[in-house]
Amino acid sequence: MIIDCHGHYTTAPKSLEDWRNRQVAALKDPASGPLVSELTISDDELRDSIVANQLKKMKERGSDLTIFSPRASFMAHHIGDFQTSSTWSAICNELIYRVTQLFPESFIGAAMLPQSPGVRPETVIPELERCIKEYGFVGVNLNPDPSGGHWKEPPLSDRWWYPVYEKLVELDIPAMVHVSTSCNSCFHTTGAHYLNADTTAFMQCLTSNLFKDFPTLKFIIPHGGGAVPYHWGRFRGIAQDMKLPPLKDHLLNNIFFDTCVYHQPGIDLLTKVIPVDNILFASEMIGAVRGIDPETGHPYDDTKRFIDGAQGLTESDRRKIFEGNSRRVFSRLDTILKSRGA
Repeated sequence: MIIDCHGHYTTAPKSLEDWRNRQVAALKDPASGPLVSELTISDDELRDSIVANQLKKMKERGSDLTIFSPRASFMAHHIGDFQTSSTWSAICNELIYRVTQLFPESFIGAAMLPQSPGVRPETVIPELERCIKEYGFVGVNLNPDPSGGHWKEPPLSDRWWYPVYEKLVELDIPAMVHVSTSCNSCFHTTGAHYLNADTTAFMQCLTSNLFKDFPTLKFIIPHGGGAVPYHWGRFRGIAQDMKLPPLKDHLLNNIFFDTCVYHQPGIDLLTKVIPVDNILFASEMIGAVRGIDPETGHPYDDTKRFIDGAQGLTESDRRKIFEGNSRRVFSRLDTILKSRGA
């Protein structure tokens, strides 16, 4: 089985975006805002949006199951207040749940959390629990920067975040550390803000003792870890100067990286620098980079090809990256698959 741990519902029916635009437009006059009941999306619309897009590409590229969450740039936690985000998160998560019910063999859910700048993180817990306990989701996306590129929240190592970590540990679910759209013109959303956030999250964990307080907490840092593999020597040296344990002991029992790296040299570096046990297959398809690479003639986000082509990996290594590591990190997913005989 090939499990893609990083998929977003980027092809949701346009009526979802239309409803969101009405919600945002009404922020100055809440009485004019749309009702949740005014958003109607049929099962046929959901099927059409998936069959011709994600499901088609999964079949073409050979992946079997996608851990599916709402579109990352649509989370936009900086917009409105907590109630705005709470309503929007509930709508988006319900759509993910409906997709998982229509295509249970191909998709399983990960939740968007109703974060809002300056609002204490524990306010997301009811939606988190609902998605895990009622919808059967197996993970969540945690935004370390709800302000959208201005970084107003405390670092992930701060006790500010601890109530969420306690719940993640209690439920035994990992968090993918994933920002949303950038409203700071200095940072292009997918080309800078996402990768900056990946690197920043790693560094916040490195310079703390977070995992002493939460030894079973699991973070997935997407997009190959941002700058992390390329600057592994720098990070090792910083940890050494700070008299911290080696990174393999300090962080790698808790932090994992995905393969959303869109060329062979990048995947080769990732698999040489990061231990195989810490790499999870992912494509973020259909996502940030959708075109055809003129140098190869293949889609940039067809990342399975790069794992297949990575030199130095054994077949056992590839099985871990494609399936075993995701089942270990997403323990609830493993339980579900076992219940299906997989």
